[in-house]
Amino acid sequence: MTNQLMKQMGLTFALVAGSISTAMAATSNDFVDEAAQGGITEVAIGKLALEKSASADVKAFAQHMVTDHTKANEELVALAKKLDIEVPDDADLTDKAKKAILEIREESFDKSYANNQVAAHEKTVELFEKEAASSDNTELKAFATKTLPTLKAHLEKAKALQAKYNQ
Repeated sequence: MTNQLMKQMGLTFALVAGSISTAMAATSNDFVDEAAQGGITEVAIGKLALEKSASADVKAFAQHMVTDHTKANEELVALAKKLDIEVPDDADLTDKAKKAILEIREESFDKSYANNQVAAHEKTVELFEKEAASSDNTELKAFATKTLPTLKAHLEKAKALQAKYNQ
C-alpha cells in the first residue's frame, strides 16, 4: 500500500470510528455515547477542514458541520444530564481526529474529507433512524426524530461534494 493510501485509511478510521458501531446501539446510554462521539468528531474534523481546505465549498460544508453538530451536541449533553446519562469526553476524540487529518497531504484533503463525510453520515443517519423508530425513552426518541432531517441533509450535501471531488 502506498503511504498516501495508508494515510487516507487512517482518516477514514478517525472519521467513522465514532459511528461504526452506532447502528448497534441497544440502550439509551449506548445511543447517547455513540451520538456524542460522532458529534464531537464532526466538530473537530470540521474545524480542521476549515483550516486545511482551500476549496470554498468544502469550507462552507465544514462550517455547516461545526455549527449544526455543535448545536446538536449541546442539546444532547443537556438531555443526557437530565436523564443522568454520562457523555464521553471530547478531548481524546478531538486529538485522534486531528492526528489523522493532519497527516493527509493537501491535494487529497478535499476528496478524503468528502468521502469520509458520506461514510460518517450514513452511519449516523442509521443510528438516529434506529433510535427514532425503537427507543423506549420518549425524550431521546424525540431528539433523534428532530435531528434526523438535518443529518439526512448533511448526507446529501456530503454526497454532492463526494461526486465533485471523486471525478
